[in-house]
Amino acid sequence: MARSLGVLVSSDKHLDKVIKLCQAAKKKGDLEVTVFFTHRGTLLTQEERFKELNGLAKMSLCNVGFESHGLKPPVPGIGEKDYATQARNGEMIEECDRYVAF
Repeated sequence: MARSLGVLVSSDKHLDKVIKLCQAAKKKGDLEVTVFFTHRGTLLTQEERFKELNGLAKMSLCNVGFESHGLKPPVPGIGEKDYATQARNGEMIEECDRYVAF
């Protein structure tokens, strides 16, 4: 059975660390990663390197935070149903074995 890691990203300063964490988890093989971007973390969706996360983790973002910064879809790796509310973050917390925040 795969273990799971939830990652909350509310800062716009740690994209490199998030990418490296997701790459390491993927390399490990038995660790499923879910990432939720909120508040200033939604600004990372505009960074060129953001697309490196595609395929490394299941990702979603806070639609309110995203729109509050004047951002608009599409975002690589974020599907239509992945623009969510904070309830998605709560689900991630409840379902994951480990949880880290940036």
